Amino acid sequence: MASLLRTPASARAEALVERVGDAPLLALASSAEPGVEPAPPPPEEPSRALALSDVIAVKSGPGEALIRLAYRLGVPGHALSQPFRRPQALRLLATVTSPNRGERAAGTALRAGHFLIHGARLPIASFDFAPTALHAPGTLRVVHSFAWLADLAESASRADGAGVAERIATQWLRLNGAPGRGPAWEPEMAGLRLVAWLVHAPLVLGGTDKSLRARLLAAIAETASVLDKRAPKEPAGFGQVAAWAGVVAAGLLLPHGKPRRLYGEAGLVTALGDMVGEDGGVLSRCPAAQLDAIRLLTDLLACYEAAKVAPPPALGVMRELLVPPLLALRHGDGSLGSWQGQGAIPAERVAAVIAASGVRTRPLAKPAGWGYQRIKAGETLLQFDTAPPPRAKHARTGCASTLALELSDGPQRIIVNCGGAALAGGQVPARIGQGLRATAAFSTLVLDNANSTAVLLHGQLGKGVETVEIDRRMVPGRSGREATRIEAAHDGYAGRFGLTHRRILTLSADGTELAGEDILVPASRNGKRGKIGFAIRFHLGRGVEVQLSPDRRGASLLLPDGRLWQFRLGGDRAGADEITLTAEDSLWVDGEGRPHATEQLVIEGLALRSGGQFSWLLRKTG
Repeated sequence: MASLLRTPASARAEALVERVGDAPLLALASSAEPGVEPAPPPPEEPSRALALSDVIAVKSGPGEALIRLAYRLGVPGHALSQPFRRPQALRLLATVTSPNRGERAAGTALRAGHFLIHGARLPIASFDFAPTALHAPGTLRVVHSFAWLADLAESASRADGAGVAERIATQWLRLNGAPGRGPAWEPEMAGLRLVAWLVHAPLVLGGTDKSLRARLLAAIAETASVLDKRAPKEPAGFGQVAAWAGVVAAGLLLPHGKPRRLYGEAGLVTALGDMVGEDGGVLSRCPAAQLDAIRLLTDLLACYEAAKVAPPPALGVMRELLVPPLLALRHGDGSLGSWQGQGAIPAERVAAVIAASGVRTRPLAKPAGWGYQRIKAGETLLQFDTAPPPRAKHARTGCASTLALELSDGPQRIIVNCGGAALAGGQVPARIGQGLRATAAFSTLVLDNANSTAVLLHGQLGKGVETVEIDRRMVPGRSGREATRIEAAHDGYAGRFGLTHRRILTLSADGTELAGEDILVPASRNGKRGKIGFAIRFHLGRGVEVQLSPDRRGASLLLPDGRLWQFRLGGDRAGADEITLTAEDSLWVDGEGRPHATEQLVIEGLALRSGGQFSWLLRKTG
């Protein structure tokens, strides 16, 4: 995507049409609800994909290009926009109405005197806003980005909420008002905070304290100036996008802002291209980052509307590209799968962001770098991670999840991943955050209790999976109906153990049978001797009751709504001995950051270093 946004517009349009036009990323159906899968059109119908023409690049004439260059070199905005007039007084030029909505429960908690963050209540009166205060990363993000303003706006009128916003802003400014170090002045936090201040200006500037209003206006201007300098230096990713978004929003809503806006638009489009892959998925492969990016673009486009300025078409096109990959991670209950450190983000939150975007489209059908394969058959939905973990420069809370799966039947989750590493420090104990990023916290095979990719501190990843081979096809199934078969293999264990993990999943056409094979293949012709321990883990959904069969080669899985699935080991045990099937304790973190005690099925044994094959079957029986 980065290269697409830097090539000539016509070439980019052709490339994008070629790459995504057949995978209905941008299909618009007039009868579809936002975020709802419309029925696929008959073959004879013309394509409903958006016509991507010469609208991707930020267009500007020689004059605007010169203004952008001069502003980048440090010429003040008022000297470029009105060179022979006195600078205007600092004020906001328009009131923004964003379709994004906050969470009412969190807003109600604010009015009662608490931050409600990932299910934890934190008293505002005793909260330490100091830059050196030790808080969970999620708490720092909500507080310093002023994301709580959206929650307050959702739960209270301007008159009722302004006093609460005033009290919190006063405490925050006292300790963080001056630009400096610490989490509050990281470019990502500063950019998100600036957008939040501008979008919710009536709330945060609407109190009775006139001196606070002047201080906040000064903080808005100073934050914009800081981001002018720091945004270009921020590494590629959501942080840089947020920083540039703050620059653009300030350029739209502060006096003499056109030079800043032109400067910011060029940086923002480039940053979006560096953050997003060719299939529309963010390169961090993180569902929360995908959601945040859509929400941020919706807020920013609302700023354009308020300022009565036409946005660069690239912003709308990018938002259209971001929605389908997010839809591909929704289970039958509408909430997201637990990937790359996130909990199962609730259906209401996902639906609200998609509805606010106004994008009507189908889930991504042909993922590339996003990597999450999706199969829908009957009421059964399978998600399968078939890409390497994110690169170090893109990782947020990187996890070693390659070839893990999640499975749901209607609104009920059968197989899950633990999730929640990014929420550690709240209700999830900080001490287990690292473990929730490990391969063992995902529903996949683990060799010698080692991670397929090294899990490092601060959300980073080390050596491990470099390449993933994948083949997806339709194969003959039961009753003459075709089943969907996905075969994928990763090299994360090749260097250490000389083995490649290959996983084959086949889901029947009616969704009542999932057949799996986990195969260990020697990475070289000269396989190693001896044996190595392995475990194939299937973390089970909340409320799933497990009953092992008498022969310990199967188990019944009773779902909370009474549906029944049977798990069974295959008869083949080639390349292994001493295989056992056990039920062990596990945990699952919901979208509010609450951990829940669950169970997991574990196939364990010793595999030959020369390779092995282990098959299993999940079948719906009631």
